[in-house]
Amino acid sequence: MRKARNIVTMGALAALAVGASTAFATTASAAPNVTPQGVCGSAYKTVNSAPVGSLGTVYLTYNSSNGENCVATIRKNPGTLKPMSTWVYVPATDEYAGDSDSYSSYAGPAYVYGKGFCVSWGGSIDNVYVSVENSNCGSLKEHRVTEIR
Repeated sequence: MRKARNIVTMGALAALAVGASTAFATTASAAPNVTPQGVCGSAYKTVNSAPVGSLGTVYLTYNSSNGENCVATIRKNPGTLKPMSTWVYVPATDEYAGDSDSYSSYAGPAYVYGKGFCVSWGGSIDNVYVSVENSNCGSLKEHRVTEIR
């Protein structure tokens, strides 16, 4: 009886190992296809973006049904963990949301209510920082992009 139980246990462990390696392979291959809508949600449409040097892009998205903005910073070439950040701020309401840590493909999402307000937003990858001040105010208004290396 003990021998049969060991065989069953070994079979279960082998199946678990195969399933786990399949799950990790799927996750790793999906990383290059990260989109702002994949991070923020399908109802969020990209309304602005700014390059983070040659490392990736920070995206500002907006959901017209709930008035929320979402920001995500997405790496061009996912891989090893790197310090990353994303943030969004509404000066008129003093609402802020952000995310920062070491990530392999993206930072975020960061959500704030922004309907009818200008937003400031940005992000970073490694030591490259991007900031866009007072943009997307509901009308076309000039905004300034600042990149700090």
